[in-house]
Amino acid sequence: MSNMNVVCLDLEGVLVPEIWIAFAEASGIPELKRTTRDEPDYDKLMKFRLGILEEHGLGLKEIQDTIAKIDPMPGAKEFLDELRATTQVLILSDTFTQFAAPLMKKLGMPTIFCNTLEVAEDGKITGYRMRCEKSKLTTVKALQSAGLDTIAAGDSFNDLGMIQASKAGFLFRSTDAIKAAHPELQAFEEYSELLEAIKKAL
Repeated sequence: MSNMNVVCLDLEGVLVPEIWIAFAEASGIPELKRTTRDEPDYDKLMKFRLGILEEHGLGLKEIQDTIAKIDPMPGAKEFLDELRATTQVLILSDTFTQFAAPLMKKLGMPTIFCNTLEVAEDGKITGYRMRCEKSKLTTVKALQSAGLDTIAAGDSFNDLGMIQASKAGFLFRSTDAIKAAHPELQAFEEYSELLEAIKKAL
């Protein structure tokens, strides 16, 4: 009997636009365009972001106002619907529950594991709590230890661990630098190609 499969997908850059980039554009603060594609050290990146928010007097509400206007990438919901009709899907993201919730509604409420922001009563973001260390890789290993096979896809440095640890793993709409550094990984630009590759791996 073969193991049950769980497909683990990154959220930002794969199913929805990068939230911080959208907020950088909406707020006119270009420094907030830095993402995990530019800065592999997530803790460093988040401290940098929180410092900029404080400097500009911006809090959770302003970011949530921007998120309310973000739609999934064209074709993402259809891709996810078809995938979920075939197998179990789990979204593993380094974003925060306070950011992800409205986007999950637009994607048909898939299951997401992500992190949590610490927010003061006045809406100021004071810090954040990671769900666990190396959350994507740790989660994939936990699923495997529960007798599940994982297939993973993502676009950034922080997705490489779960992609490499899975029985099949793919890059999706990644950067030229990441693709060049990992020629062993199949890289796709279109949902139809990714869907086909995942179905083959099931």
